This record gives sequence, structure tokens and C-alpha cells, in this order.
Amino acid sequence: MEFDHNTSAGYLINHVARLFFEGLRKRIEPFGIVPGQFPALLALWQKDGQTQKELVEKLDIEQATMANTLNRMERDGLILRKDHPTDGRAKIIWLTPKANSIRDDAYRAASTVNEMALADLSPDERKQFIDTMQRVIRTFHKD
Repeated sequence: MEFDHNTSAGYLINHVARLFFEGLRKRIEPFGIVPGQFPALLALWQKDGQTQKELVEKLDIEQATMANTLNRMERDGLILRKDHPTDGRAKIIWLTPKANSIRDDAYRAASTVNEMALADLSPDERKQFIDTMQRVIRTFHKD
């Protein structure tokens, strides 16, 4: 059996993801954040005050990975954990003023990476590309 990575969807998606990761890393590093923190920040910028469990479910990230990410974010002054009002075991994750102050710059950085990556695609091709990726993601979530 032969395997051509140039026609492998999994290989190509992984390669594209690494390129996006590196492009984003270069642009958000000056703000004191790393790409691994970006999904949690996006979720909290959209709705502040969520539990770790909510973030794990929303972002489809392993519990241990999320715990490590939140520990680093807390250490870096991006989040605060406060007691949950009704669940003594849970904490509510809140963004700090520092995290809120970099939101617009981080959004611009991500938009720049997206624009650069899709620059050679027409508007219709961009829409089709995004739609196709969303369909693939939905297919994986059917399991």
C-alpha cells in the first residue's frame, strides 16, 4: 500500500493547523498569550464567568489540558477563579482586566492570520472552504 501525504486530508489539515498555529503565535506573543490559551480566551470573551466544565464541553478539549491551560492563564494574570455560588467543588472562571485589554488586538491578530491564509481564495472559495470544514467537524461529532 502506498500513502501520498499530498492527497491525505488528515495530513493536509494537520499541516494547515500547524501553519495557522505558528502565524497566530507570532502575532499574539507580544500580548502575553499563546495559541493554546486562545480558545479559552475566545470563549470567555464571548461569555465571561464560566466553569471549567463548561469550557471543556464548549471547546471539546480534554479536562487535563484545560486544567493546565487555566493554571497557566491564572499564573499569567489572565483569569481569576472564584467560588461557584451553589457548587462547592466548582470555580467560576473570570477574565481579568489584563485579558480584556488585549481582546481587540488578539482578534485583529487572528483576523490577520485568516486573511493571509485565505488571500488566494475568492470570496466564494472562502465560503466553500469554511462550509466544508464545518461539515467535516460535524461528521466527526456524529460519533
